[in-house]
Amino acid sequence: MKKFFMVLAAMSLMVLSANIASAQDDQAAAAAATEQVAAAASDSGDIDPFNVKSEEPLHQQLKTKFIEGGAGFMALIIICLIIGLALAIERILYLSFSKTNTKKLVEKVEAALADGGIEKAKEVCRNTRGPVASIFYQGLDRYDQGLDVVEKSIVSYGSVQMSNMEKGLSWISLFIAIAPSLGFLGTVIGMIQAFDAIQAAGDISPNVVAGGMKVALITTVGGLIVALILQVFYNYILAKIDSISIDMEDSSIALVDALVEYNKK
Repeated sequence: MKKFFMVLAAMSLMVLSANIASAQDDQAAAAAATEQVAAAASDSGDIDPFNVKSEEPLHQQLKTKFIEGGAGFMALIIICLIIGLALAIERILYLSFSKTNTKKLVEKVEAALADGGIEKAKEVCRNTRGPVASIFYQGLDRYDQGLDVVEKSIVSYGSVQMSNMEKGLSWISLFIAIAPSLGFLGTVIGMIQAFDAIQAAGDISPNVVAGGMKVALITTVGGLIVALILQVFYNYILAKIDSISIDMEDSSIALVDALVEYNKK
């Protein structure tokens, strides 16, 4: 599953590269077309050349802003978004498949213990997906070594399952931190460009500093948006992990109680 999402992320990066090149061509073509319209309007004298409006679709406007923000920094920010989303979606699918109805599982295990003993209960766990069933199987597999060993096995294997569920979260949190940092770095570079333009022109007029300020603002906005998106997914994943871990603890206690009752018989 993780390999599939990594391939998907790589394909998205290739599509992104193609869109960057396309956006640059489209921006140049749009600028040329605007100049032609303005010139024609100025020659005819019917239309104010300073009031020419270009109605671009939303995706074209996003591409234009992407290029204006600096293709290098904006591409890095988008890469953080693509890889972060790929990891987040993989975790969400993994956790969704890991979710089981623990009450029904406990009931099935108790019924299997009553009907066929430990081996039948182990068979029920083998035929059930999810970390809870795996923990049950590890505990039942060590029943002959005593209930103390069963409890220790449940706790140890529960820690292993928790580690499996949290796998990849550190990378998502890394991209959450990197995306706004890249945006702020673009901001600093944009401000440097603005001051370089002021120094070269010997003037502090708005037209001189507008280009550098635009780069600064667009990269900052892009980095913050990516961080916000990934943060929502990150918190959702944490909530699902907490829910599954609570089910694991409750059901483990129920399994130990069931084994105590089985042991009395």
